Amino acid sequence: MSHVSINDFKLLNIKCQKYFDLFSKTNTFSQGVKDLKLQQRFGFYLFMLESLCNEKDIDKISDYITDTEYNSYLTGERYDDHGVDAVYIDYESKEINLFNFKFRERFKADQKQSFNEAFVSTKLVNCIMNESTDGLQGKLQTYVTTINELLNGNDVWKLSLYMISNEALPIERDESAIQQLKIVYDMEVISICLPHITSMMSIRPAPINAELIIDNDSLMSYSESSISTSKSYVIRLNAADVIRITCRNADLRRDHNCENFDELANEKIDFGVLFDNVRGFVQRSRYNAGIAKTLREEPSKLFMYNNGLTIVADDIKALPVNGHRKVRISLSGIQVLNGGQTLRTLHDFNAADKSNISEFISKSELLVRIFNASNSETANKIAEYTNSQNSISNVDLKSLSTLQIQLEQLLDEHGIIYSRKNGDTGMHEEKEYRYKISMEQFGQILFAYQGYPEKSSNQKQHIFGKYYDDIFSEEKFNFSSAPQLVESYYEIKKAYSTSTDSIQKIEQKIFYVIYIHRIRSDWDYEQCIEVLEQVLDSYYPLSDVSLTDSRKMIQVRFREYLNVILSDYDV
Repeated sequence: MSHVSINDFKLLNIKCQKYFDLFSKTNTFSQGVKDLKLQQRFGFYLFMLESLCNEKDIDKISDYITDTEYNSYLTGERYDDHGVDAVYIDYESKEINLFNFKFRERFKADQKQSFNEAFVSTKLVNCIMNESTDGLQGKLQTYVTTINELLNGNDVWKLSLYMISNEALPIERDESAIQQLKIVYDMEVISICLPHITSMMSIRPAPINAELIIDNDSLMSYSESSISTSKSYVIRLNAADVIRITCRNADLRRDHNCENFDELANEKIDFGVLFDNVRGFVQRSRYNAGIAKTLREEPSKLFMYNNGLTIVADDIKALPVNGHRKVRISLSGIQVLNGGQTLRTLHDFNAADKSNISEFISKSELLVRIFNASNSETANKIAEYTNSQNSISNVDLKSLSTLQIQLEQLLDEHGIIYSRKNGDTGMHEEKEYRYKISMEQFGQILFAYQGYPEKSSNQKQHIFGKYYDDIFSEEKFNFSSAPQLVESYYEIKKAYSTSTDSIQKIEQKIFYVIYIHRIRSDWDYEQCIEVLEQVLDSYYPLSDVSLTDSRKMIQVRFREYLNVILSDYDV
């Protein structure tokens, strides 16, 4: 049964339009895209790939798209996509992800995804299985060549096909045709449609409130000082109550006396409780299967095997009841900052079978920490520190820091989206923005500007790690200069896009031009580009090995050689 309405459909269209508009501001289509629905369809590709591939750079996302029509409009080159609209290779997780998109122009509440689309995509899968690139051109040929090299290597790779549409109903996972694909191609088929997509859209939810009754021996209170009236709590909480206080039913969330667990069997998670979660939306994780296995086989051990949840609330009220044997806790504005995977898995397990809530979930308990964090900075630090023990990227952790949030606010005032999480389309839905820059990109820009263009690319993973405190220190980073740095990035990118076809256009060069322009602010960007290209042509490494421009620019020796050339020019 569908849990979406035509309003969800319309909100998605608005989101997709924003993505297309943002991409169009910094990229020129070879053929103008005038049809509104086509714009939204292309924006749909960009939004979904950002959400599922954990990549915030909209230009890189565009490179993943192999759809015939998209590339025809963008580059003027029309190549058959063989039923696959995008390809993303996750080298860290060893996953090869193929995407098939279907964007409907009209909403129908009973419209279901068609498994025929999956079979259309097998045209390309057959090319992969047969190690053939015959009939393939453009991006698709390059991707299939790379995929075959990976599959012939020593590593074990997982192949997945994402069926993505804005339709109301998904493909049934156990549908025989889909199972046949899994058997024949050893390929997982993942269905994502409007109900799933709705949960991914970052629209600030209404405050979520809930109530609990806790036995005294299951509760420990904490306050920062003996005179503080603000208390936080550590609780041993039944997993069924976790389902209840995070479900969509506001009446059930307030019903602290709910003893009929069957009432919870059909309840879905309110994704609003995960709005501030550091991970954003996570499609799936290898840890989820372990949680579900524990719930089914050893429900009483979940408390010991799981780290539990960390919840913050705008306000917590506690009142002793039943002759001081229990405590009634009222929570206002709750957010789950840590334990999002556990929470999603609990709800997925609950939805899998109506009997699971009474047979397994109600026999499980979790450690739940509830912090009174009406101060947003405190909440951000709680999220950062409680997540730092898990495998979460440094960028995601730093996205919660006060400085990064302040940067988002500053750039918003200048019409720039500072993307701290996947799916960001600005702090104000009605506002028209000029640019979108990700945290990673801004860190690279700043690192180059501060004198390390060679590290901006090959050590970008450390920008929000070991280099972070130095790069973003008050001594090195002029906070108010952030808007101009972003402006420079896009102006240089535009200058490169209009340069001659013989010049290779790669992002590393933009970082070097930022570096050069800081040294020679009397030059315009075109002159900086010209000098950089000359230096790249004249530079030879110590070895006789021929290097590409990309390989040259990650060498410290190249930057030092560039400095010598720059010093020879008259100021």
